[in-house]
Amino acid sequence: VQLQASGGGLVQAGGSLRLSCAASGRTFSSYVMGWFRQAPGKEREFVAAISPSGGTTYYADSVKGRFTISRDNAKDTVYLQMNSLKPEDTAVYYCATAPSMARRYSAYDYWGRGTQVTVSS
Repeated sequence: VQLQASGGGLVQAGGSLRLSCAASGRTFSSYVMGWFRQAPGKEREFVAAISPSGGTTYYADSVKGRFTISRDNAKDTVYLQMNSLKPEDTAVYYCATAPSMARRYSAYDYWGRGTQVTVSS
């Protein structure tokens, strides 16, 4: 399984970015997709997850109302639309797959390499 995240970059506070994660090597539409992030010196933390059909989503309280996770099963791609970005959103963002909906890092089995998001104040 290969996951390739992209779309990161440098943005000012209040701005927006859209991350993408393209998957290959497994039946994309059968698996939960999640986004996590890791800031320097901090543990990797859950951001959002979406069910195989896209009908169920989970969000961390810190991003609820600002971030939106979505997926396009025809393109084997999951997205993370990030609006109203804050400096504390600065981190490397990772996509990952899981067999069922979860917020726990340990529930996810395959991980992409991550994309850097930097929000300046």
